[in-house]
Amino acid sequence: MTAKLTITLAQMTQAVGDLRGNADAMIAVYQSKPDSDLIVFPELQLIGYPPEDLVLKPAVVERAETELQRLADATQDSAPAMLVGSIFRENGHLYNGIALLEGGQIKEVRYKVELPNYGTFDEKRLFTSGPLPEPIDFRGCKIGLPICEDVWFPTVCEHLKAQGTEMLISVHGSPYEIEKDDRRLGQVATQRVRETQLPLLFLNRIGGQDEVVFDGASFVLNGDTSVMHQLPDWDEAIVDTHWSNEGEDWTCAPGEIHKLDDHPADIYNAMIVGLRDYVNANRFPGVILGLSGGIDSALSAAVAVDALGADRVWCVMMPSRFTSQESLDDAAGCAEMLGTRLDTISIVPAVEGFDAMLEGSFADEEVDITEENIQSRIRGVTLMAMSNKFGHMLLTTGNKSEMSVGYATIYGDMAGGYSVLKDAYKLTCFKLSEWRNRNKPSLGMGPDGPVMPDNIITKPPSAELREDQKDSDSLPDYEILDPLLHGLVEEELSVADLVERGFDRETVIRIEKLLYIAEYKRRQAPPGVKLGTRNFGRDRRYPITNAFRTI
Repeated sequence: MTAKLTITLAQMTQAVGDLRGNADAMIAVYQSKPDSDLIVFPELQLIGYPPEDLVLKPAVVERAETELQRLADATQDSAPAMLVGSIFRENGHLYNGIALLEGGQIKEVRYKVELPNYGTFDEKRLFTSGPLPEPIDFRGCKIGLPICEDVWFPTVCEHLKAQGTEMLISVHGSPYEIEKDDRRLGQVATQRVRETQLPLLFLNRIGGQDEVVFDGASFVLNGDTSVMHQLPDWDEAIVDTHWSNEGEDWTCAPGEIHKLDDHPADIYNAMIVGLRDYVNANRFPGVILGLSGGIDSALSAAVAVDALGADRVWCVMMPSRFTSQESLDDAAGCAEMLGTRLDTISIVPAVEGFDAMLEGSFADEEVDITEENIQSRIRGVTLMAMSNKFGHMLLTTGNKSEMSVGYATIYGDMAGGYSVLKDAYKLTCFKLSEWRNRNKPSLGMGPDGPVMPDNIITKPPSAELREDQKDSDSLPDYEILDPLLHGLVEEELSVADLVERGFDRETVIRIEKLLYIAEYKRRQAPPGVKLGTRNFGRDRRYPITNAFRTI
């Protein structure tokens, strides 16, 4: 006799801490799928992921228990069952787990075994590792439930196979990183399927949570590793998968295969999601930013318009006596192309006021970087005043190259609430700007055509804090600096390693020193979208006071 199952994958977003709202969203999905056998939700869907120390509050655990029972009650008189990720308290321990809800009851619970404790993750300080799980018997199928990290290593899946598991359902809170689609499908999921010969449903969440964004991109593999479903990246998708067992093996019928974002569209959409969800979840009416006529502010403005719409983005040009007409024209052109409001507020009176204020204290001292930083801080104060008065969040526009070496003014251009370029090196900013001028992102709310004048992309970068200033006056060319920084930051290479790669020894020594001594600035920088494996803040955590050097 042929056995059949309809399993619904609910690739959806979450709101960390909004347990009732998350439960309501799951109930809505549940009620829309009366003909399904099983509806599966992402990891910690009830709590939101990553919950950080929120789960250490007893009140959160108590509410999770109440809301999970409410979800179970929703299955009382309905045919479908649910798999819901939540937190579970047992014998004084807290677990990250998943519950099977059916017939008005919490039928089964399984706990996560492999707790990630690297980069973005710190689950070992929150949860206890569960025992190796047994499969659950569900309507004629033995289902194994490896949770997220459990499927990145062979142990749990091998154990489930040995216990007679016929199908693997793996729920995830797997953050976006560049090239992670290939790692999830090609290197991890496919390997587990090859080892066990079991079909695998891989379900991930979508949406932004502070610095972290989740791209979805869930999929289904049959036991021969063939891809039966590929869900979209970034968008919600509630997808029915149809299973049959005509012999000994369960197989999934073919479904829709969505094409995932190519590079660098994936980076751009990650920035959109991170900013959009941060601004909306924290109830800002929009964003305000300084539009200088340079590439970083232009790209930040473009992402903001694509994320929020032009009517929620407010640009401010703040010229000084060093601001060129070229920059004024480029800023105006960018704002016009994006359709945003642009105010111009000269900082000359404030600079003159500070010169007069400090004249006595600075007597007999040479003009130096101090005066440059005063200009930057005046701009920061101006933008924060606008933010304070009107409620718009100040969007910071610095890139990863600058933040790596401290080429930014603390309490000046570093002021703000969020940064979309925080994990993007300067060369990436050029690449993204060129791409956006030729393409409209799939999630974009901005214009179809170019979003900034070509001159912004092609002219030499400059902070314009003194006469004829260029970034290259203080830093190596970005074609040298960015690969060097990638080696120091992402790869943790030594001076000797980088010299072997062909970099000038004295340049490497200088940049390594700048990287370390700028740590105090980065600790005070706003959060920003995580794009790679070693973003500042969540992934790369260095002491501020640090005497170590690799020479």
